Amino acid sequence: MKFYMPVKLYQEENCVRNHAAEIASLGTRAVIITGGSSSRKNGSLSDVETVLEGSGIPFTLFDSVEQNPSTDTVMKIRDQALDFGADFCIGVGGGSSLDAAKAAALMIKNRDRNIDYLYEKGNPADIVPVIEVPTTCGTGSEVTAVSVLTNHRTNTKGSIPYKIFPALGLADPRYLRSLPLSVLRNTAVDALAHLWESLINAQADRYSDMTAEAGLKAWALNRDILSGEVRASDKDFSNLMTASVLGGMSIAQVGTSIPHGLSYALTLNAGIPHGRACGFFEAGYLSHADKELCNRALSLAGFKDLDDWREFYSEVSDQLTVDDDLLCRAVDELPESKMALAPYKCDKKILSEIARDLSR
Repeated sequence: MKFYMPVKLYQEENCVRNHAAEIASLGTRAVIITGGSSSRKNGSLSDVETVLEGSGIPFTLFDSVEQNPSTDTVMKIRDQALDFGADFCIGVGGGSSLDAAKAAALMIKNRDRNIDYLYEKGNPADIVPVIEVPTTCGTGSEVTAVSVLTNHRTNTKGSIPYKIFPALGLADPRYLRSLPLSVLRNTAVDALAHLWESLINAQADRYSDMTAEAGLKAWALNRDILSGEVRASDKDFSNLMTASVLGGMSIAQVGTSIPHGLSYALTLNAGIPHGRACGFFEAGYLSHADKELCNRALSLAGFKDLDDWREFYSEVSDQLTVDDDLLCRAVDELPESKMALAPYKCDKKILSEIARDLSR
């Protein structure tokens, strides 16, 4: 058994401002990497800019990271950062911004390499320091080594083959306050997918189970929030962030499995949000697992049985349906690495049953 988590993480209110000195210690000129508007609405971008200004650290802002960030976007960030002379990256936002920041940190350090370097295997993860400031409650990217990118040249989505852990993660639950319910739901379902796919995983051990089970217990406290029955309090936002962070720690040990692999076709070809796409396949994935383990996974997350989860997912996903042609494509394009992480024998027939569980 092993457990490797080199990220220094703080989860608390005002944690960006509270740890200004540690932020400033990681470089002399920064590139801030974020999306279009949410980081402005929730105050996270202002917090980062205030800290940098107060520390006398110049910065440049790249604020056009798209959903499912592309390799082209990473190279644009790299070019802007190099022109400015940035020597560390700060990702602010959801998983797209955080993943893009990791990949950009690799390419800034390897300034003479072209875009193909992102997919070359066997190279060291030689990067400039990365700080991650999550503003959603699903990705866990602030504590993982993974950077998931879309490659428009090959029409594929997947992790680049580098383990890029951030130097510092700053998780402030206050940033969740401004999220629309739809985004809160999508990202929380992504966190649940991380937790379930870690618990039901061929690589699972006591250590990964420890974080997965703790995360599921935290996630279970928020079912009524996600269904819209109860208005979230600051404590609820803290629980949601905790579940997300623990989900990230879990997949950092064992990786995601079949539902994540199947989801890529849905996000890439139909624009379905990542968490919602992963959630679509969770019932099928759990249904083929050891019955005792399946029941434990459901119970820890606050569900009575698989039908209870199916009903909940249908509600929070606005009764998402997926056409059969796309499901066939998802099965056909499933990476073998994802299939290998299922803790049970998985052939084409079982994959088809997993993919179509909610369509029956």
